[in-house]
Amino acid sequence: MSENIKIVIAIDIGTTSTKTLAVNQSGNILGSHSIEYPLHTPVPGYAEQDPDVIYEVVLNCVANLMKKGGFLAEDILCVSFSSANHSLILLDGSGQPLTPSITWADQRSAVQAEQLLKDGTGLSVYLRTGTPIHPMSPLVKLIWMREERPELFYAAQHFVGIKEYIVNKLFGILIMDHSIASATGLFNLRTLSWDVEAMQLAAIREEQLPRLVPTTERIEGLSRVAAEHMGLAMNTPFIIGAQDGVLANLGIGAVEEDVFAVTIGTSGAVRTTVNQPTLDPEGKLFCYALTKDQWVVGGATNNGAIVASWISDRLYAGKTIEEVLPLAAAVPPGANGLLFLPLLSGERAPFWDAHAKGVMFGLTLAHTESDMLRAAMEGVLFQITAIVSLMKDDGGKPREVRASGGFARSTIWCQMLADMLGVPVRVPESVESSGLGAAQLGLYAMEGCDGPLLRWKELNGSIYEPDVANHKIYQKLLPFYLDLYDRLKEPMREITMLQHTTDELL
Repeated sequence: MSENIKIVIAIDIGTTSTKTLAVNQSGNILGSHSIEYPLHTPVPGYAEQDPDVIYEVVLNCVANLMKKGGFLAEDILCVSFSSANHSLILLDGSGQPLTPSITWADQRSAVQAEQLLKDGTGLSVYLRTGTPIHPMSPLVKLIWMREERPELFYAAQHFVGIKEYIVNKLFGILIMDHSIASATGLFNLRTLSWDVEAMQLAAIREEQLPRLVPTTERIEGLSRVAAEHMGLAMNTPFIIGAQDGVLANLGIGAVEEDVFAVTIGTSGAVRTTVNQPTLDPEGKLFCYALTKDQWVVGGATNNGAIVASWISDRLYAGKTIEEVLPLAAAVPPGANGLLFLPLLSGERAPFWDAHAKGVMFGLTLAHTESDMLRAAMEGVLFQITAIVSLMKDDGGKPREVRASGGFARSTIWCQMLADMLGVPVRVPESVESSGLGAAQLGLYAMEGCDGPLLRWKELNGSIYEPDVANHKIYQKLLPFYLDLYDRLKEPMREITMLQHTTDELL
């Protein structure tokens, strides 16, 4: 590489894979590499991963990126992290894991979440921390661990997430950035410190949690073994970075209050950037930190592109998802009277219901596979639209949506989103939003965090304008869709309880 070119490496630790990007100081992606890993579900409701497998993947991802791109250690300006939220790992005194990494998708603590919501404690915690009460929350996971696995809980010396585990393996320090911390349910948004009442609720001590640092924190002192494995110098600066959701906003330039970001990968989310912590009075929207003067408000759905993959596998065996999705384009809006509640993994926003189930409603002999596919895709976007409606109720109003994640590569899905929301949807040339956001944050940190957060060149890419007629159809269908969930939520809960009873009798 040229002596004048310096590169930021972004490490994006996701739910199903880790991806690394090499990004120059103008925001151009010079190379990428990704490696997948499994999500283990040994018991219904559990969703775990091996943290040491993910650590090895991080090392190999960087090493392969360096080799593929022909980059030298001296070419690297810094390395910056992005990471998925809400994971929990219990560590012993030597930093070894006592548990797998319990991911955001884990539902085992549903009873504890319900109890917190029922007695009002949950809303009180939310109004200090900005993390909705749900089994995803590390706070709720900790309460479950104390009640159901006390031998592990009381043996633990530290409680961390997957990024903190990896950073500790690389540098021998336990730190957590404000962004990841603000998704734990244990971090006070106003004081930027661990929340005393939340820690008391979890029965943990501050010294058992990582030291808090801003998202621009610079770390040096990479271990020799890790440096040699990755092809980096031991003095390469690392920037602690942030969570993938807030970085996705940054990566696609959604840093104004009237520009919403919609990301749909395995799961999905809607987010907008604000200048101060903003909370929903009912506790249905998250508020997470980006930098000291920028916060991201929004809601996440459990059921994103995984729903399309699920129905594609069952209806179109042997075909790729890229082959299948265009088939929905031949079906009119509303899927010929078919509605699908795509709640296959329980649900976070807008319902916050761990017992939620999938429902295909209105099915007749006349319906086809394409109708069911269209209904499933629309169901995912009804969830997204309902989250946008919550944000509007709290004062947000989008003039434009910027799309990222795997769904943004589908023209039919992007057009459906524009039609549902009634606003233009812009898809940047690169949908690697979280990685690009991590690279931007890394460069900003290296430049001393002076001035406004860096914004790279104006976004190009496709723009999808809403179809007025289709928007009117979806405006009529959305209230019916939401009412359908309201009518079925109690039977959804009852069938969960019935299944538990049946399992006990077997």
